[in-house]
Amino acid sequence: MMYMSTDEIREKFLQFFESKGHLRLPSFSLIPKNDKSLLLINAGMAPLKPYFLGIEEPPRRRITTCQKCIRTPDIDRVGKTARHATFFEMLGNFSFGDYFKKEAITWAWEFVTEVLKLPKERLWVTIYEEDDEAFEIWHKEVGLEEDRIKRMGKEDNFWEIGTGPCGPCSEIYFDRGVDKGCGKETCGIGCDCDRYVEFWNLVFTQFDKDENGVYHKLKNPNIDTGMGLERIAAIMQGVDSLFDIDIVKVIRDKICEITGCEYGKDSEKDVSIRVITDHIRGTVFMIGDGILPSNEGRGYVLRRLIRRAARHGRMLGKKETFLHLIVDTVIEAYKNPYPELIQKGEYIKKVLYNEESRFNQTIDIGLELLENEIDRLKKNKENVLKGEIAFKLYDTYGFPLDLTKEIAAEKGIIVDQAGFDKLMQEQKERARMAQKELENIGWKDINITIEDEVETVFVGYDTLETQSRVLKIFSNDDEVSYTKEGDICYIILDKTPFYAESGGQVADKGVLETESGIAEVLDVKKGPKGTILHKAKVIKGEIAVDNNVFAKVNKNLRLAIMKNHTATHLLHSSLRRILGEHATQSGSLVEPERLRFDFAHFEALSEEQIVEIEKMVNDIIQQAIPVEKIQTDLDSAIKMGATALFDEKYSNIVRVIKIGDFSMELCGGTHVDNTGQIGMFKIISESSVAAGVRRIEAITGNKVYEFMLNNQKVLKDIRNKLKANSDSEIVAKINQLEERITALEKELEKHKLLLVDNELSLLYNEGLQIGEFRLIINKKETQDTDYIRLLTDRIRERDSKAIVLNLIKQDKKAIVLMACSKEAVKKGIDCGKTVKDVCEVLGGKGGGRPDFAQGGGNKIENLDLAAQRAIELIKSSIEGGS
Repeated sequence: MMYMSTDEIREKFLQFFESKGHLRLPSFSLIPKNDKSLLLINAGMAPLKPYFLGIEEPPRRRITTCQKCIRTPDIDRVGKTARHATFFEMLGNFSFGDYFKKEAITWAWEFVTEVLKLPKERLWVTIYEEDDEAFEIWHKEVGLEEDRIKRMGKEDNFWEIGTGPCGPCSEIYFDRGVDKGCGKETCGIGCDCDRYVEFWNLVFTQFDKDENGVYHKLKNPNIDTGMGLERIAAIMQGVDSLFDIDIVKVIRDKICEITGCEYGKDSEKDVSIRVITDHIRGTVFMIGDGILPSNEGRGYVLRRLIRRAARHGRMLGKKETFLHLIVDTVIEAYKNPYPELIQKGEYIKKVLYNEESRFNQTIDIGLELLENEIDRLKKNKENVLKGEIAFKLYDTYGFPLDLTKEIAAEKGIIVDQAGFDKLMQEQKERARMAQKELENIGWKDINITIEDEVETVFVGYDTLETQSRVLKIFSNDDEVSYTKEGDICYIILDKTPFYAESGGQVADKGVLETESGIAEVLDVKKGPKGTILHKAKVIKGEIAVDNNVFAKVNKNLRLAIMKNHTATHLLHSSLRRILGEHATQSGSLVEPERLRFDFAHFEALSEEQIVEIEKMVNDIIQQAIPVEKIQTDLDSAIKMGATALFDEKYSNIVRVIKIGDFSMELCGGTHVDNTGQIGMFKIISESSVAAGVRRIEAITGNKVYEFMLNNQKVLKDIRNKLKANSDSEIVAKINQLEERITALEKELEKHKLLLVDNELSLLYNEGLQIGEFRLIINKKETQDTDYIRLLTDRIRERDSKAIVLNLIKQDKKAIVLMACSKEAVKKGIDCGKTVKDVCEVLGGKGGGRPDFAQGGGNKIENLDLAAQRAIELIKSSIEGGS
């Protein structure tokens, strides 16, 4: 069988389907675009979902890609098997209502037998058991023998996820030989052994499953295929593991060189080498796509990969940082299909080094914390490490759970796995909920249907007003022939100067005027196939279908938007020049009032950097550089050097915004004619919005002047309040006030301690003796909870036999706070249970540890009953303990 490198296989696949009329697209970012159902791209078809669902129009009906993917559900098996990985590449060819089963099957067979030249006698296929059409094509068109076509059930050969598009699939298997099998007589397709390897799955999306489970035939069925590049490479190169293929082996060998380990000599060390090999590939690509380590969302996945790899490095004896030393090898291996990695190499290394260094620091702290906790458990004759402790080690100190379990087991301690899993799941849910809202602009938010195709021509680049004709009107989701004064409706015109909200730029506003009425345009959305939808309120008369209409954009608002949008491009370029090429756009909002720009960066900007960025942008503004708007094809734009966002989908004809030699980006928004029109640029805030994502908010033009006037007024008011003679005296006056406040706070603390000690004596004398313990009940009305805690601590410091119960009135609610010594706990006192019962008397809830608990309720009239209930419970506990 012919040897073929991984790069050759990838390129031959893409070239083959280009020859079949497919548009080759580069791999999309690992960060999903407008898809909240995914944390990371995990399949070749995932970035193309909008095309399959009909939400967006594909650039061509036939597409082929090699998509980088991340999957982590089986992360614990990575390194232990020959085929599990978190990072992989997926080859695919896709049809959106164009060709179907015959072409998909015959082309797949042609590629594997004539291009890859796999021996036909070693190829098998599976089909869905009811898919006679696929059987006929494989048998009669391809010529495959009946006994080499296996019918499988729905769980194996039918693709569906809940409701929506679904369909049968057909898989192609390679027989690696009897010597790779399990030796059983039943060994065949579907066996768990390594003999038969499935490497290509052809999905025939031909049904639409409704909520009742009924399958309806799609008018335009689709094709979605996926072939694992690493898996087919292992077959073509005659190796047993994905870690032995050329593009991965070179990384594996580099790790062996750095760690001083020889692969294949020690099975346990081999697992660690494979884990690092897999994780470093995924790590490099994730950071390259703008993901940074964090404790939530995508950053959580990245942090887990990095720290897991670093931990396995320690198991190989590599305690110092080393992962960054492998980056160049990964980039060299993948530079042909992913050249963008080259320019991001230094940034990737820096992020990796910082994260691994942080882990190396915290793992030692975690070890100390864990050992102290184990000692505490041993002294108390306990043998279970609580889930919250294990989770704190993992979440706060980056301590892997399996390492916690291993160390604990050596001391006879088991870990509360269920408690840890519960907290981990809660964190994952919080992470999903905390993800930044992605743009969700467009037709899918509006519940109306257009039966026949209509199209709106956008003329707003060249003019702000035009004569148009009303094509359709929708009111309350229904199509209507006219709309009257007071109605809010959606209007479609044959042409419009109104910019529809997209690419971060908000929609234009303005008016639509006919002979019979006037409507105010409130919003503008993009619909399918170039349709533009005007959300409008009729403010006079009525507007009807086929009316001639004068469409007029609000000039002042559009100009303000254009200033901010062009300034956004200048800001983007400045950030990349000052911070580095990694500071790419992660999101933006362009409004008349301000601009907001999100970008990839791993730390807060310094004051000096903000000043430098502002100066660079304002320098370009003052030069009044012409802003060129160039319309060209996508390939030409990329060759020109125009910046494109990895997670954006571009049509074949694109618009390039070029500002001298300073900035050149693909952008469909509206812009000023020269930078001088922007006037001025001012950053008003810089902050973090997500892990590894910073946000700058800025203003331009007259808004900068208004901002300066307001700041001058505020400064004048501060000067007057402080009685400062000049602005330069303000800081000195504030320093004096701070010193005075500090002195007063110290004085207050002294008086508070005296007050506490006086009150403590009274309370102690009034306390109730129960056996050897003294119950002190403090009923008080106060807002100062800190004072109550201080009082409680002072009582416990004075007498280890004291039990303190605070019943505090605060407005219309009661606060319960109870504490006792460990000695009281040993005698049977449980603050958590006592407070729970007491709070029920108060109509609320409470609980906590045996030595400290708190809660509350709103039935303040029951405070005396609550105190009596507490006395009964405490007496019962002490007497029972005795």
